[in-house]
Amino acid sequence: MVRVFCIANQKGGVGKTTTAISLADAIAKSGARTLLIDLDPQCNATSGLGFQPTNSHPLVSESAFSGSLIDTGTPALKLLPGSRKFADIEILTQNDSQKSKRIQQQLFDEMSVYEYVLIDSPPSLGHLTQIALAASNEVFMPIQCEFFAMEGLVRMIEIIKKIMELKSGSLKFGGIVLTMYDITLELTHEVDREVRNFFGEIVFKTVIPRDVAISEAPSHGLSVIDYAPKSRGTRAYIELCMEVLERG
Repeated sequence: MVRVFCIANQKGGVGKTTTAISLADAIAKSGARTLLIDLDPQCNATSGLGFQPTNSHPLVSESAFSGSLIDTGTPALKLLPGSRKFADIEILTQNDSQKSKRIQQQLFDEMSVYEYVLIDSPPSLGHLTQIALAASNEVFMPIQCEFFAMEGLVRMIEIIKKIMELKSGSLKFGGIVLTMYDITLELTHEVDREVRNFFGEIVFKTVIPRDVAISEAPSHGLSVIDYAPKSRGTRAYIELCMEVLERG
């Protein structure tokens, strides 16, 4: 069965898209057929891999994914690019139950040929994120090690639980990963303790460190794994990938 992760957090700047790109690349490099779907109108997952947003999103045109997928530099990794076209965004964000069901069904039909699918959702609790959650079977949440890390999580969890109830147990928490981890700061350790005490084993043992290579990689259109293979960031995402695969 395909594992579909919705990479979600209502806060921006927590490493959500970077995690989506790096984790997808690491999983694909393990040999698993992997698809990265850019459902964020900012299209950072698309540009972060060195590609341009599409002019017509297949979720709007109802066309098959096969005609829009991009071959990335990693053989097992495909990318469904995002769209910044206002008309596409307007259609995708409409709270129309029939349209939402059609989009979800299209996602289900197209994702079945992959082993892993990662959906990069917008930094919000809006309709697009809810579509991504409804199409997924696991929620993956990056949390930045900062004072407001827990802020907004209660509402996020409420939304996720509602979708879990609608999906009759087919959606679960895939894991929480701490990002921008600076071991020299006491605040980092405080956030670490707080998150682990609250969420328990859901939190991955692996943490993603602050690393300039992680920040630089998107500007070169590469995952940090390809940009800086020997960096601390690369090592962390490979270890995170191993944890994800083991949990499957």
